[in-house]
Amino acid sequence: MLRALLTLALSALLLVRALPVGAQEQGPGGSFITPFPDNDVYQVQIVGDWLAEGLMGGLVQALNAGPGVSIIRKRYDLPGIMRSNSPNELAALEQAFTTDPSHIAIVMVGAQDRYSLNRRRSENTDEWRNEYAARVDRVMRALRKSNRAVYWVGLPNMRRWQDNERAQKMNDVIRERAYLNGVRYVDAYASFIDESGGYSDWGPDVTGKSRRLRDSDGVHFTEAGYLKLAHFVERELKRDIAQARTERSIPLAGDPAEQSRVNPEKVRLRAEEAARQQAAKTTKGGTVAAAPAEGPDGARDQKLETGKVDIRIPGPEGTEQVVTVDIVRPAIPASIVALVTRKQSNDKAAMMGDVLVDQIPGGLTVMSSITPARNADGSRRRSPTQSPYFRVLEKGERLPPKPGRADDFSWPRAQATAEVRGGEPPAMVPGDGSTGATR
Repeated sequence: MLRALLTLALSALLLVRALPVGAQEQGPGGSFITPFPDNDVYQVQIVGDWLAEGLMGGLVQALNAGPGVSIIRKRYDLPGIMRSNSPNELAALEQAFTTDPSHIAIVMVGAQDRYSLNRRRSENTDEWRNEYAARVDRVMRALRKSNRAVYWVGLPNMRRWQDNERAQKMNDVIRERAYLNGVRYVDAYASFIDESGGYSDWGPDVTGKSRRLRDSDGVHFTEAGYLKLAHFVERELKRDIAQARTERSIPLAGDPAEQSRVNPEKVRLRAEEAARQQAAKTTKGGTVAAAPAEGPDGARDQKLETGKVDIRIPGPEGTEQVVTVDIVRPAIPASIVALVTRKQSNDKAAMMGDVLVDQIPGGLTVMSSITPARNADGSRRRSPTQSPYFRVLEKGERLPPKPGRADDFSWPRAQATAEVRGGEPPAMVPGDGSTGATR
């Protein structure tokens, strides 16, 4: 028993080490697609067989109005990966995509590969599966070069039950290898089944209208079907492109030239600050350096300052990675400084704000000061964290009871109605058995 457990643990360790290092690699800031394509336009290359040809036509119509995306109209022909001459075709693909300028590759192939399941290999052995997985890995790794984002569309359901079972077997392999190689898998099989989970030529199109979606051969699609198939690919593609564009605001993403293009305001502030510093320097003629402008109460301009903070984050394989983040304090005019600065005076106390403390990754603590406003009568308004609701129901504190209230358990108990009656509350005699007895 102990030997079996040790063997199982060793096998799991070897399996983890065998996984590709770049299986889940992503772009800067976590985006699947590079945030900075050449000329700010994403080039999309379609790879595959005749199913991929129809998919390309649907994507051209779906992405026609979308700016920043250009589909290369010539499909890279890959009839299959399990044919007799497939090794030569895969070698040509590897060579072609070494210099291909595309940023995104969309693959749909395998309609002809389903016949390889009943030629020379038995479905009851792993020989076909291992060979098919190795060839899928070869295609994915060739396309993943140059930080290219790869989307692999699985095979759809098919009319003949033999073809349908083979398509599911191939999809299982593709889905597994896509996860291990950092490729997006688009499930076309589940997108075209009917209400009972079977095959149907008809179904709702992208507008919800019932249309004929499949061709008469039970494998290919009609024009409406290809538009629907392109819709599922377009949805994944647009989501990743939107995420990649949001990553452009991260200071560490892109070189200075790219940052100046996507964040011109930051470049302008730096240029203005450099001009002020240059004007403030003493010239050779003896000119005195210009003093910062003063506002009311002697406030001075605050210059643009940029600080750096090192944050430690977990890296790949459990290692620790240090990321440097720029913290920019913009230039603030003296008038604004004087407006927000509150000074202590003898006749009016300064309004001390509440301090909120929060922890961020890297062991850093952020402290923010919030000054609550005042009520109409001039009294200080309580901050939300000091309200009875927050203190009792959120923090679990117990507020001190008021005399005479139901939660006042002090003894002897004071009469809450004493002030209403206008006199002193009568003294309570504890333990005499009578309520309200006086001496």
